[in-house]
Amino acid sequence: MSDETLPPPPAAARPPALRPTRDPQLVLLRHGQTEWSASGRHTGRTDLPLTAAGETQARSAGATLAAYEFAAVFTSPRTRARRTAELAGHPGAVVDEDLAEWDYGPVDGRTSRDVSEILGREFQIFEDGVQVLPPSDEHGEGRPGETLDQVAVRAARVIARAEQVLAGAGTGAGGDVLLVAHGHLLRVLATVWLGVDPRLGARFELGTAAVCLLGYGHSLRTIEGWNLAAQ
Repeated sequence: MSDETLPPPPAAARPPALRPTRDPQLVLLRHGQTEWSASGRHTGRTDLPLTAAGETQARSAGATLAAYEFAAVFTSPRTRARRTAELAGHPGAVVDEDLAEWDYGPVDGRTSRDVSEILGREFQIFEDGVQVLPPSDEHGEGRPGETLDQVAVRAARVIARAEQVLAGAGTGAGGDVLLVAHGHLLRVLATVWLGVDPRLGARFELGTAAVCLLGYGHSLRTIEGWNLAAQ
């Protein structure tokens, strides 16, 4: 995502290690810091490693989620997500192509400020999309990038597969599911989970290596925790 990263809260303000609830939860984990996330550059298909700080964040996320015994763990195919899953204690996470970050096309590698200067106005990715710029060989290897609706379709497929595990389809007992992925993809996924306009993802800040908890209440899909800092 554009990844304007927020400074971590002071240690005293960080939540304690999370505990599983009685009912299965869909747990989201954004990957740890990369060089581009630290500088606010949109990072879609570009495959970057975690920084040293990002690796520390990933290990802390593992400690935050240590009490969970996940029935399934899925990860984006990108190195930054797979490494986060590994360092968080899930080296066997199953790669799911639908968890890849938004393909930013011509916005890839640019900051929101860069795009705003080109447009001559403030750039809002959830409103403007990425096809607001023409394809560029330098940014996004000439791809036009995905629309927000295309990202939402991918997120819906992930949710459908995850809910099979959450509901215990074929086993009779549901279990928690962990998704390790990216800032914008997970923000879109949250809107799909709630059944609201994907553009509302703009309102869901999500820091690197932060944890989110999705669940159910009164037969409705709910958000039970959002943007929780790792220990």
